[in-house]
Amino acid sequence: MTSTDTTQPITAPFLSLDAVRKTYPGVVALDRFSMEVRPGEVIGLVGENGAGKSTLMKILGGVTRPDSGTITVDGAAHDALTVEHSIGSGIAFVHQELNLFENLDVAANIFFGREPLRAGPLKLVDRAKLREMVAPLLKRVGANFSADAPVASLSLAQQQMVEIAKALSIKARLVILDEPTSSLPIAETEKLLDVIKGLKAEGISVIFISHRLHEIERVADRVVVLRDGTLAGTLAKDRINHDEMVRLMIGRMLKEREKAGEAARAPGSVALSADAIRTGTYPDRPVSIELRRAEILGLAGLVGSGRTELARVLFGIDERLAGSVTLDGKPLNVTSAADAVANGIFLVPEDRKLTGILLDLSIAQNISLPNLPAHARRSLVSVGAELATAEKQKKNLGIKAPSVLTRTGTLSGGNQQKVVLAKWLAMNPKVMILDEPTRGIDIGAKAEIYGLMRALADAGVAVLMISSDMEEVIGVSDRIAVMHEGQISGILDKDDFSQENVLLLAVGKKPKLLQAAGAAQ
Repeated sequence: MTSTDTTQPITAPFLSLDAVRKTYPGVVALDRFSMEVRPGEVIGLVGENGAGKSTLMKILGGVTRPDSGTITVDGAAHDALTVEHSIGSGIAFVHQELNLFENLDVAANIFFGREPLRAGPLKLVDRAKLREMVAPLLKRVGANFSADAPVASLSLAQQQMVEIAKALSIKARLVILDEPTSSLPIAETEKLLDVIKGLKAEGISVIFISHRLHEIERVADRVVVLRDGTLAGTLAKDRINHDEMVRLMIGRMLKEREKAGEAARAPGSVALSADAIRTGTYPDRPVSIELRRAEILGLAGLVGSGRTELARVLFGIDERLAGSVTLDGKPLNVTSAADAVANGIFLVPEDRKLTGILLDLSIAQNISLPNLPAHARRSLVSVGAELATAEKQKKNLGIKAPSVLTRTGTLSGGNQQKVVLAKWLAMNPKVMILDEPTRGIDIGAKAEIYGLMRALADAGVAVLMISSDMEEVIGVSDRIAVMHEGQISGILDKDDFSQENVLLLAVGKKPKLLQAAGAAQ
């Protein structure tokens, strides 16, 4: 399905790919893929993990040479680009994993290796000239920090602005943003989307790669969809919507059980109750919350509101300064993660690669690691028992890998997340805390994770889901608790779910529907 976006000015493409193909042993990464890029257009590039997006980016960056096909830049055809040719053509990247030196300031990062030097035998960096060169670049991206600011002091969104300013410093004509909002809260996401609009207004093209389809809807002039290495379709501006993108990405419409407006589920009894908990981040603000069996409680709030800190205290990673916790109505004193695990309270952390799994270990080793005594024979780990548990979890969770002996670091983000879940599911959880469970995961894998969460709840597990994705919070939760500056500012039942209500509570205000109900009484 290919459409022409008639709302955009007709301009000739300065970059095009024609029938580009790239294969690896046993895998066709890209198959006769074609695409054009015109000045000043925002192209949303979407597809499941493994669809070919990364390979396409490496080809555009000159890192990978295609097996066949043509890349045309400014009318000149090439079999492949080199890194130097890509940069010289004005193609710049802002990767999901930012490439900045945190011990240097903003100016030094933007012109690293290209600093203006003062005359003289010592060839010292001309700091005044450097600041003069950086100032207009920061202004173009709407930065609210100076060229002298240490990068370590900047928020993630501000660091991404530095990366974009760096791209502009090499006279970029095309900026490729790879999952730029995956770790950003709502307010900083808005700033970044405004930067994208500013780049477009200057005639700079943007390829915006994101699994957050509602953001693609907002900023893209055209959407290019990859599926299994092939061009699944192109959507013009007036055709861009969530359902169409999903249909092209996975070849079918997702029928999710978790939808806003679905009838409220009857919650079970209280599994875990936290009363007047005080964390190290907000020692003067007590938090009280109840997790019920057979329920997914969404925990929303702005970054810095204290959501992750609460999870870390409940799991025993951080010290509980005050307050009490009960599990199944009995007092519980959790002073370490081992205490939490022993009582059936498990945490799927925000950064799965850093704290959720060991990338160099196999799937089987990761799954058995939290519960080695159960896989031991005479104090030695039984490989047979370890493999049996892993095979069962691999089947139950649909982990896509050649073998349970596969190194976990080679898996896609969605399958890595399933391994994190698998190690806990093998231990019969009572309470499952998931911190940003679908960050950086494609739409198909998200649906599978949601299904696993719902299955846990249906089995009587109390599920706490911390998420910055508004669609996710509203679409998956049975109730939503919202935090503001270290405290629960309100709890929404199903009938009151709306983005506006969540945002109002997140900034410390009352939700409109409850205000209206209170006024009517």
